[in-house]
Amino acid sequence: MVITKDQFESYRDEVISIRRDIHAHPELGFQEERTAKLVEEYLAECGIQTQRVAKTGVVGLLHGSQPGRTLLLRADMDALPVQEETGLPFASQNPGVMHACGHDGHTAILLVAAKILAGMKNQLAGTVKFVFQPNEEIDGASYMVKEPGVLNDPPVDSSFALHLWSPIPSGKIGLQSGAVMAEMYIFKIKIIGRSGHSSTPQDCKDPILCACTVVQNLQSIQTREISALDPTNIIVGKIAAGTAANIIPDIAEIEGSMRYLYDGSDNSPQHPRKRFERLVAGICAAYGMDYELEFIPSNYTVINDEASVRFLKNHVLSHFADSTDIIPYHCMGGEDFSEFTNHNGIPGALVFVGTGNPSAGSDKPHHNAKFTIDEDTLLTGVKLHVFTALEYLSSKDKE
Repeated sequence: MVITKDQFESYRDEVISIRRDIHAHPELGFQEERTAKLVEEYLAECGIQTQRVAKTGVVGLLHGSQPGRTLLLRADMDALPVQEETGLPFASQNPGVMHACGHDGHTAILLVAAKILAGMKNQLAGTVKFVFQPNEEIDGASYMVKEPGVLNDPPVDSSFALHLWSPIPSGKIGLQSGAVMAEMYIFKIKIIGRSGHSSTPQDCKDPILCACTVVQNLQSIQTREISALDPTNIIVGKIAAGTAANIIPDIAEIEGSMRYLYDGSDNSPQHPRKRFERLVAGICAAYGMDYELEFIPSNYTVINDEASVRFLKNHVLSHFADSTDIIPYHCMGGEDFSEFTNHNGIPGALVFVGTGNPSAGSDKPHHNAKFTIDEDTLLTGVKLHVFTALEYLSSKDKE
């Protein structure tokens, strides 16, 4: 089960070419028709059967020569509504749409890894599912996992993914167990008062005054109730109320987002959303207001399984990375990969592949109009997927 450095190097131009082609033709979530067709045709040429799911999602199924476990490897395909400003010769040809998060690289990496593994299928004992997911930026995974053939038929035993990550320098790999990417919820609060003339505030219930108190006190959750060592981020992005300067309105509306790495029970009173609702209810009661509170899930916390992380460190990364290049890492960004792992009870892990390199211009933030990746890190991703599959399907006892 040996694949040499030179063999990987022989795929360098191919993975770069695929990435650049996808980068030049970005597509928004659930609109990835060209990308999905590219994926299907490439996998078919490798002898891998495919299935279209969740409109533009693609699942490729590779059976080894012997029965065994089923491994899921996932890449996302969608772009962002951003006007590209990189000036690259292969920049987006679709105005207002750009691959500003590395998903073009993820797709290219998994395609080339699939090609290599297809050529080694006689050495595999089990099945690899290559999952190409649409609409990661807006929770496309929740649609995908409901489709037949994604998490079942055959049932998935473990799931792994990677994310090219510009905050980490090229050559470094971010990996740790536990919560590594934040859960995110959009919140909407409607505070219901009683309108009237500003000359007689005693006859009204002013929802704006109440809303101001709510906004100011929401910050106390993350600064006074939760340890600074447990990241929590509550941001109000929108406040709307009133129609005229001399009218106290009936309703004030507040919208924003919550991000946190909390991995405890949703029913615990210590959960950030439970704390949030308790505070809103208390303030509204103090002002004599009614309220409506809605939480809209965007993605759940990505929690790396401890045994999966141990497996990667002991048996996968050692093939191509020094131990000094592996660093603990977590962040407040959101990722819906949790749908393939902890949220559905499947062990697995998300690995951050550093792609930050000032000389390559790849040190810009994700979702920035000048974002790009260090293409030298694409082969690192290919190696990660290939060795994960080879090692995982070679033994049931590896951790």
